[in-house]
Amino acid sequence: MAIDILQTQKLIPSCEAALRRNYAVHDWRDIPDREAFLREVGPRIRGIAGQDVDAALIAALPALEIVAGFGVGYDAIDTKAAKAGGIRVTNTPDVLNDAVAELALGLMIALARRIPQADRHVREGRWPQGNFPLQSELGGRTLGIVGLGRIGKEIAQRAQAMKMRVVYFGRNRQARQPFVYYQDLVAMARDADWLLVIAPGGQATRKLISRQVLEALGPQGMLVNMARGTLVDEAALVEMLASGALGGAALDVFENEPQVPEALLGLDNVVLSPHQGSGTVETRDAMGALLVGNLDAHFAGEPLLSAVV
Repeated sequence: MAIDILQTQKLIPSCEAALRRNYAVHDWRDIPDREAFLREVGPRIRGIAGQDVDAALIAALPALEIVAGFGVGYDAIDTKAAKAGGIRVTNTPDVLNDAVAELALGLMIALARRIPQADRHVREGRWPQGNFPLQSELGGRTLGIVGLGRIGKEIAQRAQAMKMRVVYFGRNRQARQPFVYYQDLVAMARDADWLLVIAPGGQATRKLISRQVLEALGPQGMLVNMARGTLVDEAALVEMLASGALGGAALDVFENEPQVPEALLGLDNVVLSPHQGSGTVETRDAMGALLVGNLDAHFAGEPLLSAVV
């Protein structure tokens, strides 16, 4: 008999097709009476595919062995509860590094050169009345990266290709990295022209980019957030962007997605993106294949491809 799997989110079609070829998949979103499902089918569920897995769901599935997350971040999976129950957790790292790094640099260029605003300048017929204002370049500027992990390193390499100086902040200095390390995030923000956030989400990093950090970045400084909206004090960010206390921001993530603070929508010193860091066909297919690969490896008794817990 096929192994029963609970799917907790919408997944890329190639991933869903592979799951259904190999497993008996139950889509959590389509179950009208979840309590009845947990009573009747829950004892057979041995795996979960997707995010949004809390301690209550884990406790309700006595046969659960593995949660295969979709994404490099796993803050939407209660890993503490999973570990306590002897349940494995996986994510999908590495396969999305290039896509996220590309978008990060794209957003930086868009903000530095005001590309969305320049596009509107042309479309709205304003060019004949006057040239678009002069903007700034990335070359020669200092980029401070908050979180020099796999994706952070890819961004750093691309930033160097743009002739930027790269420094970084993290929990620890990393050996064999050619970038200056800062133990003090406020000090790095003060010394940087650009601050790029690509650290993990979760309670430990909530509002890591505080008002104090933003004030240190200052009226000429630019913030880029590719991580989670919760890492930034969003109220302080909006206020400082509107007042000019912060130079600009390029944001792919927000605190209460898909809701975006209305005040941001009218600001010209902001570039907004709908959380599409890994949003390419190639990357999402690779993420889906890795999710299925982790499930297949687990149930075959083989080592997991990308274990978190």
